Amino acid sequence: MIKVDKKIVGYAVNQPEVQEKQTKREFKREGGGGDRAEVIRMHEKLERPEMLVGSTYKVKTPISDHAMYVTINDIILNEGTDFEKRRPFEVFINSKNLDHYQWIVALTRIISAVFRKGGDVVFLVEELKDVFDPRGGYWQPGGKFMPSIIAELGYIVEKHLVMIGMVASQELDAGQQQLIKEKRAEFEESKKQQDAFSDSTYPEGAQLCGKCSTAAVIMMDGCQTCLSCGDSKCG
Repeated sequence: MIKVDKKIVGYAVNQPEVQEKQTKREFKREGGGGDRAEVIRMHEKLERPEMLVGSTYKVKTPISDHAMYVTINDIILNEGTDFEKRRPFEVFINSKNLDHYQWIVALTRIISAVFRKGGDVVFLVEELKDVFDPRGGYWQPGGKFMPSIIAELGYIVEKHLVMIGMVASQELDAGQQQLIKEKRAEFEESKKQQDAFSDSTYPEGAQLCGKCSTAAVIMMDGCQTCLSCGDSKCG
């Protein structure tokens, strides 16, 4: 018997020590059956292999003197089987412009973390495309408006997901393409120039002759000469 002559301020129950078993984590698999291999699903604990397949995209904007190079590396799941798939695993952005260094590092780490987690990562595309620059966006060659550099990164990610087959391409069907073609031809026909300069047999850029009123005056041997009537400023 043990006599307690002090105030009890706490207690603990002694239990026999149990040796913890270190078991390897089992990933969820799909039973293939027959000669088909089992499929390992993408998981956030999946380790990075020694080699990844990557694609690099160049981004040149009119608001920056230096181009940006976006590299997206893919991991190949179930390689060599009927279930082989490419899934984005990490992203890198390289640029000489150090003004964007902080947000580039932060953005690449966040996107890469989402990629490694797996699952449906398509939501990243819409989130990035919805970012607007308060200073205003810019126009790409071809007439497409881009609200910000981040939005263009979203379009690049979308383009990459389409390329690897993770997202279906949003292409117009044959009927829609034919309708657009007809409407474009109709518009161009209605806006076609109808004056005397629209169909000329003389060189492009010829000026109007003051004598015969024909757009046929060109610079020849240092003199303004009309190819229609032969009038020359040099006599």
